[in-house]
Amino acid sequence: MPIRRALISVSDKTGVVEFARRLAAAGVEIVSTGGTAKLLREASVAVRDVAELTGWPEMLGGRVKTLHPKIHGGILFRRGHAEDEQVVREHHLPPIDLVAVNLYPFEAVAAQPDTAPDALLENIDIGGPAMLRSAAKNFPHVVVVCDPADYDRVASEVETGDVSLATRLALARKVFATTARYDGIIATELERLAAADERLSLSRPAPLPERLHLPLLRREILRYGENPHQQAALYTLAGAAPAGVAGARQLQGKELSYNNLVDLDAAWNLASEFTRPAAVIIKHTNPCGAAEHDSQAEAYRLALACDPVSAFGGVMAFNHPLAADTAAEISKLFVECIIAPGYTPEALQTLSAKKNLRLLEISPAEERALLELKRISGGVLVQTPDHRPLQESDLRVVTERQPTPAELRALLFAWKVCKHVKSNAIVFAGDGRTLGVGAGQMSRVDSVKIAVMKAQAAGLSLQGSVVASDAFFPFPDGVEEAARAGATAVIQPGGSVRDNEVIAAANRLGLAMLFTGIRHFKH
Repeated sequence: MPIRRALISVSDKTGVVEFARRLAAAGVEIVSTGGTAKLLREASVAVRDVAELTGWPEMLGGRVKTLHPKIHGGILFRRGHAEDEQVVREHHLPPIDLVAVNLYPFEAVAAQPDTAPDALLENIDIGGPAMLRSAAKNFPHVVVVCDPADYDRVASEVETGDVSLATRLALARKVFATTARYDGIIATELERLAAADERLSLSRPAPLPERLHLPLLRREILRYGENPHQQAALYTLAGAAPAGVAGARQLQGKELSYNNLVDLDAAWNLASEFTRPAAVIIKHTNPCGAAEHDSQAEAYRLALACDPVSAFGGVMAFNHPLAADTAAEISKLFVECIIAPGYTPEALQTLSAKKNLRLLEISPAEERALLELKRISGGVLVQTPDHRPLQESDLRVVTERQPTPAELRALLFAWKVCKHVKSNAIVFAGDGRTLGVGAGQMSRVDSVKIAVMKAQAAGLSLQGSVVASDAFFPFPDGVEEAARAGATAVIQPGGSVRDNEVIAAANRLGLAMLFTGIRHFKH
């Protein structure tokens, strides 16, 4: 399909001069508007103004430039269609074979803290989406470009004398995805506008907007889902660089599975809770061991000792770059995946011997997700993430005995881990290490019993340990079971109608107990 006339009108000028220059050199007439036309002329590219093509000037401060039958007729008419060709001749519609448009920077303007309502409205593009949609609808006859990243591909095909149908279809798909995302952002941001006394004001974005627009781009097809009979893929937010675990770089190993990614996310979220070198071992999203220590290798050994049986085939996360001595210890165990913010060359060399071991490198500075989504039949549940850090002012000692400094350190560590354990969650811990984890039970006392059993199976003593519970103890039995195992201090949210009974039991058993007032259910 030969290209004879191109309309170029872009907000983002990246690469547009070279693109237009290549089109012009291939014999394409360039039609343009406003600032784009000025830029191209300054670069010595021959340009014809849109106003000359339509016979109408730009007006209303630039709000109306390309909204004209000669523009949209020239884009939308079907080449080779007898009736369309007749209309083109009768009304002298100039054919437009290529449209290169990108949109006003509405998203960037909306993100500015001091944006005014007028600025928000003026950056809603009207003519741009209209031209893009017209050209994309007519992609069998027109080339449409909305992304500067596609300039080279399109120019190269134009230079050969033809732009393939496959390219035109791919570009049209991108256009409709782009305009859908653009309109979704506008719809969301306009919820910030309030009207009172004929005046507009702009508030901060709502944490849970009335309408939620999440344009997702398939990044990778996975081997299968949770089970082999399920299909699965990884999607990331369109228009943004992949972040977090989804944006981590795989350095070696087999392709990642659905379950690998779920476990990697759980592991990294827990490892990110700590500032000292930390090691986390995850199995089926639950930590089977976690520790922090000035020595990363020692943190790993302590985490592994919590439940070495479950750690076999697990997923690991480290909050500091993986060191050589840690890698040497890990190499003794079968591990599915490791995620860390970096690896020393020696660590990579050691782990390269395990060809199937997946190594991922993540940027620790990535911003966390703004919303969490969970599908249910007939709808989607949406919540803000559980990013409520524990403050000193949250802690309230409710027993006769105060925790010792060593107990307090262990309690705060256990609280961080407990937040990442499936409810009902119980974590026994010492200073900087887990000793037993009870996860996902229907009763809290059963979680306590399982955590004790796990510690005993690993040969770990619970004498002098502490216990964290993600929600309140509904009865004294859980606290009594923990004390029987050797625990001396407890941290829990409180809030049960039987709190007084639980506190009385703790006093009777000589335990120190802290209430946080914060619950960390994880379903």
